[in-house]
Amino acid sequence: STLPHTLLHPHPPPTPPPPRIKHLRRRIPTASSRTDKAAHNRQPPPARRQLPPALPTPRIISYDFSGIGFAPHGAYWRQMRKISVQELFSARRVGSFRSVREEESANAVDRIHAAAGRVLNFSKLACSVTNGIVARVTFGKKYSGQEEFIPLIEEITKVVGGFNVADLFPALKFLPAATGMRRNLLKLRNEASRLLEAIIDDHRSCRGSRTGDEVDDLVDVLLKLQANGELDFPLTDDNIKAVIMDIFTAGSDTSSTTMNWAMSEMIKNPRTLREAQAEVRRVFGPKGDVDESLLHELHYLKLVTKEALRLHTPAPLLVPRESMEDCEIGGFHVKAKSNVIVNAWAISRDPKYWNDPEEFRPERFIDSSVDFKGSNFEFLPFGAGRRMCPGLVMGMANVDLPLAKFLYHFDWKLAAGMKYEDLDMDESFGGTSTRKNNLMLIPIPYHHDNHALK
Repeated sequence: STLPHTLLHPHPPPTPPPPRIKHLRRRIPTASSRTDKAAHNRQPPPARRQLPPALPTPRIISYDFSGIGFAPHGAYWRQMRKISVQELFSARRVGSFRSVREEESANAVDRIHAAAGRVLNFSKLACSVTNGIVARVTFGKKYSGQEEFIPLIEEITKVVGGFNVADLFPALKFLPAATGMRRNLLKLRNEASRLLEAIIDDHRSCRGSRTGDEVDDLVDVLLKLQANGELDFPLTDDNIKAVIMDIFTAGSDTSSTTMNWAMSEMIKNPRTLREAQAEVRRVFGPKGDVDESLLHELHYLKLVTKEALRLHTPAPLLVPRESMEDCEIGGFHVKAKSNVIVNAWAISRDPKYWNDPEEFRPERFIDSSVDFKGSNFEFLPFGAGRRMCPGLVMGMANVDLPLAKFLYHFDWKLAAGMKYEDLDMDESFGGTSTRKNNLMLIPIPYHHDNHALK
């Protein structure tokens, strides 16, 4: 295997890794095998007060660590965390974008209808719908440069999300420059920056002509905070661009990956697909369509997405941490300023916490209090503690509605001649742990009126 999260698994893989990889595993502190101690004490994993280390590659795309995810511990990070929790990703703010999610999901349904009966690239569809939602939530409307911006973000995510040894061993910090990675990242960031500057300038010029009924997009929110002059650390345009980069690199890719794996597992497990579809059609049958008003009644579908997050953790290696002080956990001494990697993928497959961990079984969460909101250290797809992903609510909202619509309006089958047991489930690692090969499916429209008459 060449997947970093499998190479760093605390349990040896069936095939011994190359000698260099074995040496690498010994040298890097990982918080996966130590989770039992943390969970028992209800304390965070190693390095209780954590901050990201000064990694060479994220420094470039985060505008010198001025966004949310990579800002160093301190007063500036606390301000940005407060902005993200209270202003950008609060339940009220996420709710204000309901119409955006419903419109973009409906547009995706129309595109599927146009391809009915033919092979459809579901993986690209999932990316398209989540990118569309995130772009409208962030920018408010479609911009001419948006068609260039999304591919740039995808390329940046692949480069930064890869396993860069220089991010773990400071002595090798010359590698990004020597290999051309730094030059490539700077080029990508500068191109993205040019497009974002045009969008920010357009928002400024339109502020005076906006009506009171219009919902603020996330750029509007950030510009208002910049203009009111009440922040301890005034926001620069580069700070705003760094936050936008965080939103796209962490938000869109994670949602589409979760949707892609959830559908893959349902296709692989037809009984699960039938049960999820039956639930969606039972709950929304009388309405003729799916909206967000009754999503809370889709109990089984929520189990499916939760199990997809467990078995296919979107970000298998959480954002690296740096210990601020010496500490000991589980008999291991972690020195101050050690780089610590949390292998969330390994934790979610640990047989000490999960029966038959390699099986896709949504029913394991029935009557279970285990959730992904950061209080259960055996299940950390979004992290935990103060560095936990602040966009969790928005990210899951971007999965739940489109997936429910796709199950309601269509039956799904594999291309002719393929059996569900032959569907490959190989992973590829970039910014997230995606499918190695696209999920190709045939959508068959489900006519609800005919089925109701029958």
